[in-house]
Amino acid sequence: MSEIITRRALLAGAGAGAGLLLSGCDQIIHDPKVLKYIYKENEANYYLQRGLSSYASLAPEYRPDQMSPVFRANGSINPGTPEYSAWVAEKFASYRLKIYGMVNKPQSLSLAQIKSMPARTQITKHDCVEGWTAVGQWHGPTVGSLLKLADLQSKAKYIVFHCADHYRGAALPYYESLDLFDAFHPQTILAWGMNGAPVTVPHGAPLRLRAERHLGYKQAKYIIGLEAVESFAGIQGGHGGYWQDNVDYDWFAGI
Repeated sequence: MSEIITRRALLAGAGAGAGLLLSGCDQIIHDPKVLKYIYKENEANYYLQRGLSSYASLAPEYRPDQMSPVFRANGSINPGTPEYSAWVAEKFASYRLKIYGMVNKPQSLSLAQIKSMPARTQITKHDCVEGWTAVGQWHGPTVGSLLKLADLQSKAKYIVFHCADHYRGAALPYYESLDLFDAFHPQTILAWGMNGAPVTVPHGAPLRLRAERHLGYKQAKYIIGLEAVESFAGIQGGHGGYWQDNVDYDWFAGI
């Protein structure tokens, strides 16, 4: 190849939908012809990255002195439900992470159990579709190691991350998803630590997904469940995530 295709270059096509939304072009973004073009670009981005990527392809990591002095808390900053508020009051003592769906060994793990597992520490950059970035340190077990405990069934293709928050009062809780390639990527972790301390409530306590080769809206907060599925059919809007269901955001969102 005469040129190396980078993730950043591929993002130009995949980010078209988000860029139009953020510029206020709501009528354009809902034009069926425009959406058809965007979806084709997103699909091309996904398959090109799959063709060029391997588990050795890592997002850039940074030095401690490169960390941002302030890491913005965006989106939901507190689920505020009675159950979540009770967890916060008791420092998540009765919290359990459920791993279920197409698995042979469903799991219900306490935060203490999760903290006792081997963990990865990574300093990475968060890229938000709103245009801001921040560099922070994250610490927690890989999603892959958690899924291995549950023994995935052969038909499982995706992992759905269920959350405790209802974004802006939505009727259904926030959720996101990854395919198995990204779920088992070494930089995909459930972080219980941030910048040398426990993840705060505004940043997604007790567990926040960090899938470092994706845009910020994929980094779901307040994780309460990992569900292994064969497809997104029957899961809320059926497109694999809150923003994908409600605002036509790209499902893959790779960078």
